Amino acid sequence: MNEKNIISIVNIGNNKKAATPLFLDSVSAGFPSPATDYLENKLDLNEYLVKHPAATFIVKASGPSMIEAGILSGDLLIVDRSVTPKNDNIVIASVFGDLTVKKLRKKGSSLFLVSANNEYPSIEIKEEMECFIWGVVTYVIHKAVTK
Repeated sequence: MNEKNIISIVNIGNNKKAATPLFLDSVSAGFPSPATDYLENKLDLNEYLVKHPAATFIVKASGPSMIEAGILSGDLLIVDRSVTPKNDNIVIASVFGDLTVKKLRKKGSSLFLVSANNEYPSIEIKEEMECFIWGVVTYVIHKAVTK
């Protein structure tokens, strides 16, 4: 595989807290609603995004192969190694030693790593291949689009 879709791994297994204010009201994505000035509590993003700290890591996506799944180059992917991969999960896989992010797809008795971009081919996982699933992507973090 020529293109690596994962460029870095970050350890998040430390006990540092990253508390951020959490508002009582949600933000309307339709018609505006009156906002409240009251904070509910502090939100620790580790508690919210990481269910199994010892089995979770963060990788940075690189390349456009998963763009139709909402994963853009530069996005941070929260990956849980303790989650059992299921059909149509987005996973981090090692294929001949190269890490990639793809959708796991079962068709009949065959398994495929499928891109979410028609310009990139699917990879059929064959018995003789050096391929294993590192973990299941549980969250994607990307910057808001600004102009």
